Amino acid sequence: MSTAYISHPDFMKHEMGRHHPECPERIAAIEDQLIQSRLDAHLKRIDPPLASDADITRVHSEDHLAFVKSKAPSSGYSMIDGDTIMNPATLTVSLRAAGAAIAAVDAVMQGEVNNAFCAIRPPGHHAEPHRSMGFCVFNNVAIATRYAIEKYDLDRVAVIDFDVHHGNGTEAAFINDPHILMCSFFQHPFYPYSGLDGGENMVNVPLPATTNGKIVRDMISKTWIPRLDEFKPQLIIISAGFDAHREDDLGQMGLVEDDYVWMTKQLMEVANRYCGGKIVSCLEGGYNLSALGRSVAAHLKTLAEI
Repeated sequence: MSTAYISHPDFMKHEMGRHHPECPERIAAIEDQLIQSRLDAHLKRIDPPLASDADITRVHSEDHLAFVKSKAPSSGYSMIDGDTIMNPATLTVSLRAAGAAIAAVDAVMQGEVNNAFCAIRPPGHHAEPHRSMGFCVFNNVAIATRYAIEKYDLDRVAVIDFDVHHGNGTEAAFINDPHILMCSFFQHPFYPYSGLDGGENMVNVPLPATTNGKIVRDMISKTWIPRLDEFKPQLIIISAGFDAHREDDLGQMGLVEDDYVWMTKQLMEVANRYCGGKIVSCLEGGYNLSALGRSVAAHLKTLAEI
């Protein structure tokens, strides 16, 4: 089997209140689509471990880890950011989300699979080294990237972020790091109101609301692909947000499932040219449940080449 699917029942346990858009039903919507599209038989399921403290502090400060632990409630809720809330399960779930991204790196780098998708929550790309924010507790992709570099002695890892929101936390972790090239697009002006002053290793492309798939495809062909070809990554790690979908109310962009298929194919071609197809993809945003499930299924079908 060429594609791993990494998830866990724990990811249904973190919740931030009845009306919060980053909800457990997101994972259920993805699982429902796996059944409906008959993808399950084509995927290798891997149960993720909990990340260790040492894994978290590859990216986050010890003070931040201690803060998150101190805020973990035994009952009820605890707010760690204006829109990021912990319940009694959140600490364990957040450690497992980072552990899933690490397990995906191991599966891909050790040749167990060609690529992997992590259906995880909470998302991570807004979490900065010293703070949680934007629904994110720990930065799963940044932790996995740093782990890959250190564990497998890699010199060049490409981080791709196609969420509707800029991955400010990932940028903060990696800005001007020569081992990492980060390529992203995001709606602008929009939360978290960052991404315009990136470093040499940041290919950030702000796009206006209502931007459609054709514009995004042209942009990727003209900006991301040349830089990726110049960089020649040894591994590609994706912050896979699906909230740029035209049905998602948390953004105002106009992508559809075929656009995520096209983007995935382009990244697979880059990976095939330079790193034996090695891709790790981790769920970030996507809050319209139907659009999220359909988009993840399209992304997975493409990764699995079915």
